[in-house]
Amino acid sequence: MANSSIEWTEMTWNPTTGCTKISSGCKFCYAEIMTRRLKAMGQEKYKHGFRVIKTHPETLEIPYTWKNPKIVFVNSMSDLFHKDVPLEYIKKVFKVMNDNPQHVFQVLTKRAERLFQLNKELRWTHNIWMGVSVEDNRVLERIDYLRKTKAKVKFLSLEPLIGEIENLNLKKIDWVIVGGESGHKPRPMNPDWVLDIQEQCEKAKVAFFFKQWGGKNKKAAGRILNGRTYDEMPDVHELVRNS
Repeated sequence: MANSSIEWTEMTWNPTTGCTKISSGCKFCYAEIMTRRLKAMGQEKYKHGFRVIKTHPETLEIPYTWKNPKIVFVNSMSDLFHKDVPLEYIKKVFKVMNDNPQHVFQVLTKRAERLFQLNKELRWTHNIWMGVSVEDNRVLERIDYLRKTKAKVKFLSLEPLIGEIENLNLKKIDWVIVGGESGHKPRPMNPDWVLDIQEQCEKAKVAFFFKQWGGKNKKAAGRILNGRTYDEMPDVHELVRNS
């Protein structure tokens, strides 16, 4: 558990660690870089490195100890729906989220096909926001798999956005996050791609969150679009009423 600098959440909770690369969006994986640092610092949880997927049952009790409501990014250092994470363990993670409706849990995966395969085995309470990462047109099928799940709140993380995404199907999607790639050799993000997605979201009345322009100095590049910041998030109360 840790407070997070990620603009669209408050803190992170990592009941699993480790992952493997699956598509172009993984090329400069933040979690992989961070795992190397944490391993070098001697942190026990990351001693096996990034390519070894580990479950951490001792972390499952942590959300029960939080006194105030939190917005929590689940598995910022892993992918809960990786093939090496057992279904029974995923169910345990979901039970923790089900048992703590006062918190919002944001789960993000690139393994949308496995998410769809397992979704009927899981209990989808309103506080679980399920998202898929989509970096360009080549992985749009992830959205279709997400759309077919029983998740009450569904979102897209278009980060790092490395290609244009035209005619984005936003049916049953509640939230879209867009961000550019950062790091030493970031792939550029065309501003027109971002503007087009923002306009598509506005037309579809889907909450739009612009996270960052990215680049070698992401702080200097900032997150201003159209002369303003976009910090829209789903209206959970409205979603519950309409469910």
